[in-house]
Amino acid sequence: MTLQIEMGTKVTLHFALTLEDGTVIDSNFEREPATFAVGDGNLLPGFESALIGLVDGDEKDFIITPENAFGQHNPQNVQQVERGNFDEKELEIGAMFSFQNGDGELPGVVVELQDQHIMIDFNHPLAGKAIVFKVKILTISPQSVH
Repeated sequence: MTLQIEMGTKVTLHFALTLEDGTVIDSNFEREPATFAVGDGNLLPGFESALIGLVDGDEKDFIITPENAFGQHNPQNVQQVERGNFDEKELEIGAMFSFQNGDGELPGVVVELQDQHIMIDFNHPLAGKAIVFKVKILTISPQSVH
């Protein structure tokens, strides 16, 4: 009987994440494969659900929509921060800074420079983008029993 990927199965795979224009975000096809248990939180649910039902040797490409990948771009996550909080030498569009919030650090990217303020985008850099998820399933193991 062929084992299919389902919740709890251990999967070893090669993967690549690219934008629809072909820009590579991450890939391990040239490195060691990744191993994880489906449902362990290592993979976003939208990526995991694409794998359900695949078997050893499967090679597939999936388009993961923004809502199932890194979320839609939220305009409310673009915030105004006083310019005095920054070292002027480091201020440029696209510069990334870490900000303290209640839970630790939150990365933000400079999107606009104004006289008194800087506009910072706290959305995930891949928010609003569809992701091409390419996988090659190497092995599937049954759910481990604790």
